[in-house]
Amino acid sequence: MIVITGAAGFIGSALIWRLNQLGKNNIIIVDELGKDEKWKNLVNLDYEDFINKHLFIEKIESGLDFKVDAIIHMGANSSTTEKDADNLLDNNFEYTKKLALYCNNNNVRFIYASSAATYGDGSLGFEDNNEKCKSLRPLNMYGYSKNLFDIWALKKNILDKIVGIKYFNVFGPNEYHKADMRSVVHKAFEQIRDTGKVKLFKSRNKDYKDGEQKRDFVYVKDAVDMTLHFLDNKEKNGLFNVGSGKARAWNDLVNALFQALGKKPNIEYIDLPDHLAEKYQYFTEAKLDKIKKAGYTQKISSLEEGVTDYVKNYLVQGKYLGM
Repeated sequence: MIVITGAAGFIGSALIWRLNQLGKNNIIIVDELGKDEKWKNLVNLDYEDFINKHLFIEKIESGLDFKVDAIIHMGANSSTTEKDADNLLDNNFEYTKKLALYCNNNNVRFIYASSAATYGDGSLGFEDNNEKCKSLRPLNMYGYSKNLFDIWALKKNILDKIVGIKYFNVFGPNEYHKADMRSVVHKAFEQIRDTGKVKLFKSRNKDYKDGEQKRDFVYVKDAVDMTLHFLDNKEKNGLFNVGSGKARAWNDLVNALFQALGKKPNIEYIDLPDHLAEKYQYFTEAKLDKIKKAGYTQKISSLEEGVTDYVKNYLVQGKYLGM
């Protein structure tokens, strides 16, 4: 049995979709649905059972009454602007610790979501070396909460027995419920639909022109395949970057979106708010040497390929994965 936490969320539901495509439905999903509409991500998926997050934690602490082969832990507070530090520590650190210890003590495969936010401003590079997590300086509390677990697992000597996935800028179907945490692709699609143009932040860094700030954008289908690589390759452990491996400009992303919609680019550059300026990243790029050395050989979609598939097969049609 495979347990997926945060299963109704963006990447969690995409993992179930891909497992279903591979003929697997021996899946128990764990989440709390709350008041948003992420439940819609689950409608077209095939799984064994649903367990509320809090009940699952109770079961972990008292002992699960069913056999588990792997836990893929996507459950977290993923807001990079969250100001409730205790909430982040509870959801992203303590919760993950409980699951990691259970898996380590019961010979269960454990794969969890870390984040590229742990790299901070990128001045220390983007190398997914286990030991390097101790020297990283995240720019926000979300990144700190993720890095805190990475460090804890390293100190407890279990990081070499589990897998931490450092996701870069993931975009794609099933992110619709994420409000402000949606990708720029989704937000820009709505801007084009409603106004015919896209607003991007001006640069405050002389080394980058407006719209030329760069990110590593990775399509969710590729992120899922890279994650599931470690489900079968149990001898490969530690921290791994998951991205495209190529930094691309915001202008590139928006131009790809306009092209997918068959429209002429129309971009307006607006001031970067002061409250974001100190935490703004001008460049991120996943180093993929480690995951490739771990045997991952599948082709990763280009930015244009990912945006085109997302726009034409999902956004324009209002579809979710599995429809």
